[in-house]
Amino acid sequence: MISVSGLSVGFGGSFLFEDISFLINKQDRIGLAGKNGAGKSTLLKILAGLQKPQKGEVSKPNECTIGYLPQDMVHNLGKTVFDEAATAFDEVKKLEAAIVTITHQLETRTDYESDAYMNLITQLNEAHERLDLIGAGAINEKIEITLLGLGFERKDFTRLTDEFSGGWRMRIELAKILLQKPNVVLLDEPTNHLDIESILWLENFLRSYYGSVVMVSHDKRFLDNLTTRTIEISMGKIFDYRANYSKYLILRKERKDQLDAAAKNQQKYIDKTQGLIDKYRAKANKASFAQSLIKKLDKLEIVEVDESDNSSIYFRFPPAPRGGKVVVEADQVKKQYGEKTIFSKVDFMIEREEKIAFVGRNGEGKSTMLKLIVGDQAITEGKITLGHNVNIGYYAQNQTEMLDLEATVFDTIDEVAVGEVRKNVRNLLGSFLFSGDDTEKKVKVLSGGEKSRLAMCKLLLEPYNLLVLDEPTNHLDIRSKEVLKNALMKYDGSLVIVSHDRDFLQGLTSKVYEFKNGNVKQHFGDINEYLEEKRIEQLMDLDLKEKKEPGIKKPAEENKGLEEKQKMEKELKNLQTQLSKTEKEIERLEKEIKAFDEKLADPGQYQAIVNDRALFSKYEDSKKRLGLEMIKWEELQGKLS
Repeated sequence: MISVSGLSVGFGGSFLFEDISFLINKQDRIGLAGKNGAGKSTLLKILAGLQKPQKGEVSKPNECTIGYLPQDMVHNLGKTVFDEAATAFDEVKKLEAAIVTITHQLETRTDYESDAYMNLITQLNEAHERLDLIGAGAINEKIEITLLGLGFERKDFTRLTDEFSGGWRMRIELAKILLQKPNVVLLDEPTNHLDIESILWLENFLRSYYGSVVMVSHDKRFLDNLTTRTIEISMGKIFDYRANYSKYLILRKERKDQLDAAAKNQQKYIDKTQGLIDKYRAKANKASFAQSLIKKLDKLEIVEVDESDNSSIYFRFPPAPRGGKVVVEADQVKKQYGEKTIFSKVDFMIEREEKIAFVGRNGEGKSTMLKLIVGDQAITEGKITLGHNVNIGYYAQNQTEMLDLEATVFDTIDEVAVGEVRKNVRNLLGSFLFSGDDTEKKVKVLSGGEKSRLAMCKLLLEPYNLLVLDEPTNHLDIRSKEVLKNALMKYDGSLVIVSHDRDFLQGLTSKVYEFKNGNVKQHFGDINEYLEEKRIEQLMDLDLKEKKEPGIKKPAEENKGLEEKQKMEKELKNLQTQLSKTEKEIERLEKEIKAFDEKLADPGQYQAIVNDRALFSKYEDSKKRLGLEMIKWEELQGKLS
């Protein structure tokens, strides 16, 4: 569908990537991976046609359309949400007008055998095919379904886009892309401003989407649930893995281990050869031999090993001061803005060392409740009582906006640090990846992720026994999120957190409070158990709607039930047979690869193997096939479970 050939992009004398080539096929689900600054967003811009490469080209068929959602965008103002979303169907209007024009020409022209007449017929067919694909009918219904899926309410449809925050305007742009149904969808951090329900809706939509999807995301679960292919940008090259993000990490480590072994063996060969050159170079009768060895070394293709970007924040929260058993107690709490009631009659209790997650659609009051707990806003009715000796550490959703943009990184921490911490400011900043000249940078030049890390760093300046965190993972990369999660799991105080990141929440909290329709409902367990409970509730609701009055089964219904059962048993047996074959193939390939690895690790056999291109190609092919068989095995296991 899209061909990338010999692409090169560089800045300041060095290349982001050089001479890279790959194909985007129909219905591909690709995740772009690579360390910060590797060029993922730049590659998306080039694919979208918004940036030109220094070398190479991106080619696509004329009829191939592309939809691109950047991280930062210019929003259109002055229209209602519904009218702005409806601009996605401008193509429908153009196609309909084109069909009318072409049809009129075909009716009035008489040169039936000419190339021009045949071209008109081709154009008409293509216009009809495209119109069928994007769907000209029920436009209003499609807009409504998409906007509701992305978290808007019907009452929002008539509000001006000017009234919404940047995150909500991003959803409108996403809705327009999804409604346009382009052949290729390019997404740069699409989940940053979505709540869990909207992310689940987007996942389901993209999973069955007819076209290709290429995305950059720090949401590991989102990538795992959607992608079947991961393209890593590393050392100016790309490495293409037929696997989702988690499997890619495993395959990447295997590749790196193999490269490490090959590089060590190659270095041994180089050292040995160099020793022979030094030994015989000065001897007249051995000079030609030494020259031949020099030529061999010159022709040798050096094995490059990627120096992984293992840098990630490292910290632990200070031990929590001892407080009372009850940390926070809410009693009949109500919050109202003017005539609008956000929630009412809310009761809950948070005890010492308890970890709680607040979830729900955006606008249901999760962040508002956090502000009530920390005392940033007034309660309309009821009360919230803090326990004995409670000291709160609060990370607001807009915490990075509260930083002094003109201050340096060092001054930001030094100004609020007291006691012993003051002596260790640089060490503390170092654990958050601010070292050397970075500490003298002004806050205004920092990236979103760097600002988030700096704001998080401030939470370590004094010990708290209650952490209240509102979307702390926004802008953090996957490794940094894992470090933060580990620190929170080891934290011995109480935690109340709002987050849309399911992978981050998994196993972190023991209770989930769901904010919905002005009510707050308690669920025991972590986010996975909550989501499973929600699925069961939805299925039960569906069952109740479809349930008919009880009666006596007719023979035809009984026969149909028996046929369905036999069909399921046949499918199950077929899946078990496929699984058995796949497991045997995996075992065979693993033995084959292991035998090759042992030969590769042997200095005596290394050079002969590397020079045998057919043998090395077979080895690479076996690894690729193993990756595909592993994916197939997991899919079969999923169908059987």
